[in-house]
Amino acid sequence: MEITVCGAADVALLDRYLGSPGATSFHARRFARQEAGECTYLAAWQDGRPVGHTEMRWLGCAAPEVTVDCPEIGGLGVRPEGLRSRGIGTALIRAAEDLARGRGLTVVGIGVGRDNPRAAALYDRLGYRPLLDYLDRYSYEDHDGTTRECVDPCTFLVKELPSGR
Repeated sequence: MEITVCGAADVALLDRYLGSPGATSFHARRFARQEAGECTYLAAWQDGRPVGHTEMRWLGCAAPEVTVDCPEIGGLGVRPEGLRSRGIGTALIRAAEDLARGRGLTVVGIGVGRDNPRAAALYDRLGYRPLLDYLDRYSYEDHDGTTRECVDPCTFLVKELPSGR
């Protein structure tokens, strides 16, 4: 497995293999944020095919309740589901943490849905500790053109990064 920073040519492959909710490419929006300097979009590859992704959001969590000043690892996903629990998510998180260390940052955050105990257990194993509960609000345009508004109850977790892994 290899972790790389997403390039323009990767977006179509990410859409093809990992899917994209809504009418506009989720991956293209992340790539555009990367091009604007707001994030670094990471992809995990196995045998030339994308199997996971995450975004290191340099601007931090957008939820107003989350006031801690740190970048946020967001939108972690591994697909197909049969590849979960094989270290792909861990490798993506560690790559994002390495990016933060490379910028001299010492704290990183990550949000987890309160209905996702499997992800919460992973983050706990990696040293993330709960800071506060918040509501993750976002919207997207569905394939039928309808704008969907979503509100997910989440917990924001933080981790102090040691200087080395």
